[in-house]
Parts: sequence; C-alpha cells; structure tokens
Amino acid sequence: MKFIEAVDKKIFTLTQLQHQMASWRVTNKTVAFTNGCFDILHEGHIYSLSQAAHEADYLVVGVNSDKSTQRLKGPERPVNHEHSRALLLASLVIVDAVVIFEEDTPLELIKALEPDVLVKGGDYTIEQIVGAKEVMARGGRVVINPIREGFSTTGIIQQIKSSFS
Repeated sequence: MKFIEAVDKKIFTLTQLQHQMASWRVTNKTVAFTNGCFDILHEGHIYSLSQAAHEADYLVVGVNSDKSTQRLKGPERPVNHEHSRALLLASLVIVDAVVIFEEDTPLELIKALEPDVLVKGGDYTIEQIVGAKEVMARGGRVVINPIREGFSTTGIIQQIKSSFS
C-alpha cells in the first residue's frame, strides 16, 4: 500500500471512527482524545500531541473544520484547508485517527466518541475544558499538559507578514 493511502485511512468520519474505537476497545485498549485547529503544524503542536499520545494506547485528534476555524480564529484563517490539516496530522506516527468536526467546540464529538482520556494543552482548569465533565462522569481522566512556550500559529503568521513588510 502506498504511504498516502495508509495515511488517508487514518482520517475517519464520526461513524467510521466509532466503529474503529469499538474494535480497539474489544481488545481492552484505551483511547485518548485531543483537538484543535492545527492550522500551521509546528513544534508546539508536536510536543502537545506527543504528550497526549503517552496517555493511552491510541490517540484520536479532532480537527476543527474550515468554517469552525474561521469562526474561532477570524476571516483570514485557516491558512491550510481542513483536509490538508487532517492529512498532516494523520501522517504523524503518534496519531492513530483524525476526525474533522464542524462545531466550535468538540463537545458533541467527545460525547459521541466517549474517550477514556481527554487531553488538553494549556493553562486551563478542568472546569474550563469542554467535555471534561462528561469524560469524568464515565470514569475517564482529564489531563492538562503544559504548552511549549514560543510556538503559535498566530505568531508564525505574524512573522511571515512582517518579513514581507
């Protein structure tokens, strides 16, 4: 199988991912979930995803759709379209599955997938993390990983713009 075909198979619809997760769980494997826009993949993202991957047997990444990213980040975003962002994430060895979601938050996706571990990077409290209450109510864990300072998509975009000024 060509590499790109193998990578494409890691991008799922919600229904496909629910079936895949059911097969993982039959073998008593655990699933961690994290999410974001991942507009321009950078070292901070890789660090965060690596930390998330350590929390369970499989890592699922929810990616905000183009429309969702635009609502959250502004009219000039995303820089890369949703399939491109999903493909880059799926090409990472540490990521087992990618799913695109349309909503501004992953709450409905988290409810549908029922991950064992919800991972978020940043300076959040558990009360601020979308889906934390639902995951913990089912006996799951919520993990807050520190972010790697100095890396942000907004910062990269500003740097690119300033180099053309």
